Amino acid sequence: MPREIGLADVPALVGTEVGLSDWITVSQEMIDRFAEATNDHQFIHTDPERARAETPFGGTIAHGFLSLSLLSAMNYDCLPRVREQTMGINYGFDTVRFAAPVKSGARVRGRFTMAQARFRGASMLMITYDVTVEIENERKPALTALWQTIIQFDPKDRPEGV
Repeated sequence: MPREIGLADVPALVGTEVGLSDWITVSQEMIDRFAEATNDHQFIHTDPERARAETPFGGTIAHGFLSLSLLSAMNYDCLPRVREQTMGINYGFDTVRFAAPVKSGARVRGRFTMAQARFRGASMLMITYDVTVEIENERKPALTALWQTIIQFDPKDRPEGV
């Protein structure tokens, strides 16, 4: 996939895989910093000894929302930039499912398929991605989601006929 595409190229990408990010290591330090930022200090995330003794995970696991928040970094890593884009906006999610825990020290990556692209108004393009966050050497993904983003562009750059 090219690193940059034009607005006119986007509709042809619907239904295709448009990006596969590099692996990101989810370290205990990352998990602890996320716990601090969100004030979610549940022991399954922050106490390795207790999590090893009292959970089926064998140690600590990442917060589901930490795994979800990594989508932004994965997006910047692998999705092509739309040349005419002036700004990108996170619009939200239609669905998010946390399928498997991400153990401390595991590596994850994002796989993005463009599920839908539709122009909204004179200067916006809404793109929906079917995204899977894979866990290295695991059968089940950490999460699956339908993620909606909006690309803002100058109305004069809108392709003819759309």
